[in-house]
Amino acid sequence: MGFEYVSKLPTPDEIRAQFPLAPELAAEKARKDAAIRDVFTGDSDKFLVIIGPCSADREDAVIDYVNRLAKVQEKVKDKLILVPRIYTNKPRTTGDGYKGLLHQPNPEGKPNLYQGLIAIRKLHMRVIEETGFSTADEMLYPENLTYLSDVMSYVAVGARSVENQQHRLVASGIDVPVGMKNPTSGALSVMLNAVHAAQHGHEFIYRSWEVKTQGNPLTHTILRGAVNKHDQCLPNYHYEDLKLLLDLYNERDLKNPACIIDANHSNSNKKYMEQIRIVKEVLHSRRHSDDIRNFVKGVMIESYIEPGSQKVGEHIYGKSITDPCLGWEDSERLLYEMAEGL
Repeated sequence: MGFEYVSKLPTPDEIRAQFPLAPELAAEKARKDAAIRDVFTGDSDKFLVIIGPCSADREDAVIDYVNRLAKVQEKVKDKLILVPRIYTNKPRTTGDGYKGLLHQPNPEGKPNLYQGLIAIRKLHMRVIEETGFSTADEMLYPENLTYLSDVMSYVAVGARSVENQQHRLVASGIDVPVGMKNPTSGALSVMLNAVHAAQHGHEFIYRSWEVKTQGNPLTHTILRGAVNKHDQCLPNYHYEDLKLLLDLYNERDLKNPACIIDANHSNSNKKYMEQIRIVKEVLHSRRHSDDIRNFVKGVMIESYIEPGSQKVGEHIYGKSITDPCLGWEDSERLLYEMAEGL
């Protein structure tokens, strides 16, 4: 084996015991969980907006961002439920340089996974403590889920992970909504198979234990666009795409049919300003059809303080270190326009 064993890391139970979530904050998270659950079960007609930086790189800038978001949430609370993206595992796509807050709690420093585990938990907890928001993160590494599972209200499975059996099995044991993205190929059947698997119970090995799950009825789909063999982006947020996916849902025995539209990635061809137009088109599709309105439960928006993204070697406060993001002024305006458009 070509592994060098560097150090034994604490278990999730040990980290959670060292940095516990206060009872009053756990109660607040439970209220947020219930409100989000009601959206997916159809008991609430509020619209979900999962919004924030592509990668949560620096605690100070992320906390600045979510405090701004909290002021907007108070004004749009009758229409929108905002869930901040605190994506702490997210590396650059190629794996070069920065590998995410988990690996590099100091983006300019060397990897330190022990400090990274502490940093990601403290960041998620600080968001709840300061703003009352519960958070969303991507399940990039399923074995790390339980370091954060008591602080997250939404979990995403990415396009490159959705075909992985372990991601599907672990999702079946999560008690908050899990969004399964379509793979980069765009194959809707792969995404729907992942939803089916996660909605059913399983027995499998997890962190050296034999575990048993009951299935997660809140597992749903996320459309994020696709890429063809020529590396051209193929968007899948148009009305016809939504109707096709709903028809495919209706052919299957799946609980709580629901879809979230990722306005960036291959839907926007990573042209971050296009997110504004895409979100508005999705809202128009919902107004056009009651079936689509009941099916499309929300959007994902990549947004940070400064617009765009920074290059390797730059150190710009509040500017994405990975994919380009919408800047704060455009994000704030879009959220108010969304609330009015609903």
